[in-house]
Amino acid sequence: MKKITVLASTLLPLAACSAPEEDTRGVTHNETLLSVSASGEAESRPDEARFEAGINAWAKTASAASEAANGDIAQVVAALKALGIAQDDIQTRTVGVSRVDWGDRKGQYQASNVIAVTVRDVTKAGSAVTAVTEAGANVLSGPNLRISDPETAANSAYAAAYKAARKRAEAYADAAGMEISRVLYIRDAGGSQGNRYFQAAIPTAPPPPPVAPPAIAAYPRPESGIDTSAVMTGQTSSAVTVQVDFALVPK
Repeated sequence: MKKITVLASTLLPLAACSAPEEDTRGVTHNETLLSVSASGEAESRPDEARFEAGINAWAKTASAASEAANGDIAQVVAALKALGIAQDDIQTRTVGVSRVDWGDRKGQYQASNVIAVTVRDVTKAGSAVTAVTEAGANVLSGPNLRISDPETAANSAYAAAYKAARKRAEAYADAAGMEISRVLYIRDAGGSQGNRYFQAAIPTAPPPPPVAPPAIAAYPRPESGIDTSAVMTGQTSSAVTVQVDFALVPK
């Protein structure tokens, strides 16, 4: 018993003289950890547009229906190229042919050919839609207005989110009679930009479900004199969230 007491009395001064260990979260013995979550938003004007256009054609045979659809879509593509749309910005989306077993066209064949179009100059979006309908397109979906450089637009939102987190942390610290000594940790919690989603650095929940594109429907060709070129670009909002850990010390 006496031996154990001597050892304990010897170890106590050593423990008292050792340096305080740093917390696994990065704070020292005289610091307080504060975790803050904040959001930021930024508005940007879309600079490109995407839409789908195509042809539905009917004939007594599958080959005749396909030939008609392919011939008509070639005219649609030619109209887009004449407007300055590059070949790389025109992509086939669906091609199909099927027998019609109901309605007035029962027994005939329906062929479809749909293309996806990217208009790099958003001011030409309305003209592109008008051009494809005048060229014979009877399938139309869109346009979907987008930002060609989403990262640059989102960075402004991230900067606003961090500033909001810092301001909130300063309010907490001031109320507690403390001040911020340093930033320990910053986590990108993800966000959205229109129908785009930014993945969080460390997902804490399943990502939001993808937004289904609108169903492609056939529309009658516009009559002569109808203005189909009005496309209002408006603004697209980038909304993001960050989580920041601050170390606080007494004032």
